[in-house]
Amino acid sequence: MAPGQEQHFRPRIAACAAFLGVAQPWAIAYQPVPMTIATAPDTASAADSAALVRPAITVLVAAPRGFCAGVDRAIHIVELALERWGSPVYVRHEIVHNKFVVDSLKAKGAVFVEELDEVPDGVPVVFSAHGVPKAVPAKAEERGLTYVDATCPLVSKVHRQAERLVAAGRHILFIGHQGHPEVIGTFGQVPDGAMTLIETLEDAQAVQPANPDNLGFLTQTTLSVDDTADMVAELKRRFPAIEGPRGDDICYATSNRQQAVKAMAPRCDVVLVIGAANSSNSQRLREVAEREGAKSWLIQRAADIDWSWFEGARTVGVTAGASAPELLVQEVLAAVAERFTVTSENVTTAVEEVVFKLPRALTA
Repeated sequence: MAPGQEQHFRPRIAACAAFLGVAQPWAIAYQPVPMTIATAPDTASAADSAALVRPAITVLVAAPRGFCAGVDRAIHIVELALERWGSPVYVRHEIVHNKFVVDSLKAKGAVFVEELDEVPDGVPVVFSAHGVPKAVPAKAEERGLTYVDATCPLVSKVHRQAERLVAAGRHILFIGHQGHPEVIGTFGQVPDGAMTLIETLEDAQAVQPANPDNLGFLTQTTLSVDDTADMVAELKRRFPAIEGPRGDDICYATSNRQQAVKAMAPRCDVVLVIGAANSSNSQRLREVAEREGAKSWLIQRAADIDWSWFEGARTVGVTAGASAPELLVQEVLAAVAERFTVTSENVTTAVEEVVFKLPRALTA
């Protein structure tokens, strides 16, 4: 955890710990994993000791991993909304793509729905970190609903860039995944027909815009850094006049987590990525690990591990997507230590100190 951020993250850790029944949540805050070797108890008999002998394995733990500033902010928004208005607080779509987080907020009184039409009159609603089309808050205002927008500020930045490009008369080629909430939200910032989705390098090679000299491009924030770079390079090659964003649209947390996996995975036989199947950034971490030569699996928590994956493995890597709490990382490490004699090592490629401000409606 970055210096000074303990108080900022404590509500997250407390909620996760309470959900798991952990008595001392602060003992499992994000921190470097110490170099340790797990051994069998000294009190065991010779026969028992033989039975307790566990195969040796090295566990590499990536850093950065887990919660990013946008995810932490979104979860905190829901918690503050519950404190201010009481239960229920409705949340349009999963606040972040992680079942553990969603279930812990449900236990506090949050109600998750997919569409605004499912929200009753007279109750507050929070919009998820992925962003929503402009029509959603407009409809909430029309109905007189109290709402709080938990869109990640880095996603909001992409929304403003889309508006500027369209205002300048440019058609946008948007690199992203069909159906992802962030893509739906970004398309919903501009008029219909103002953007074309590019999902693959083949799409970038084949797209035929009506006015190739008046284009812009933007990207989803949670993509593969390498894949996106290839698509951007192809668009720039085909359309030299295309205008891109002022900075990289792929967020710092996505880039940092992928870089940590790139540094770790070449040393690993197996890499476990903790995250949800519908989490774009978590899926990209699994893909990055596989490209670096490791076998990789996406799991939501320790119970999802198939221990046959570890057969013949000498080194295992562990990381977590940006919406996975540190508590689940520690749960996985503990499960591995129950079955193996573990030597653990941190693989740190960056230190994150980003914190986003909360909406004034919840802090005033």
